Amino acid sequence: MTTRLAALTGATLETAPAVCRTCVWWQTRGNREPEKREWVERAEGEWGAWGTLYRDDDGRVLGTMQYGPARLFPRAWDLPAGPPSDDAVLVTCAYLVPDAQPWVEQSLFLAAIGEARDKGADALEAFAYRYRDDAGSSERFLVHRTVFPRDFLADFGFRTVRSSGRIELARLELGGVQPVARGTREKVLDAVKEAFQPTPAPARPG
Repeated sequence: MTTRLAALTGATLETAPAVCRTCVWWQTRGNREPEKREWVERAEGEWGAWGTLYRDDDGRVLGTMQYGPARLFPRAWDLPAGPPSDDAVLVTCAYLVPDAQPWVEQSLFLAAIGEARDKGADALEAFAYRYRDDAGSSERFLVHRTVFPRDFLADFGFRTVRSSGRIELARLELGGVQPVARGTREKVLDAVKEAFQPTPAPARPG
């Protein structure tokens, strides 16, 4: 099966999972709850596409990820271990359908890293959670996720900025990160597909 990565914008929002279409949890602080379309227009005016969609060969969305300059997500200033850094792109949430695999989220993170780097951000940040050792994949990855497994982020090179209980703010410095995809979702997809291809079996002696 092949897959496709596409920009998450106002034009593609209707293809995202229903919970993502009107949710403004990250965009809200106190009693100020913006209208989603107004926020989308502002985000695209300041930043451009504000996330990524991951589709299968039939066009079905397997997962989404939302990210952008931290200033676009005022809720982050109220979270434990916050606030995020002014120079960072913040990954705020991801949604994986129930039958998606954890590596869908990996490819979405690769897209965020490539895009943030190409747009000149100093770092990528995300809120992390230290799960129990026996926590399964469904608990750690599937459905709506606003904090991400700490060990999963560590595999990308994220380091803890500060912590509060089991919540952490994690940061990946982009200055030394090699351009995995040079900002294009298609090249990210190629890298992910190559990484998950099975290793050829060794040839048997004739």
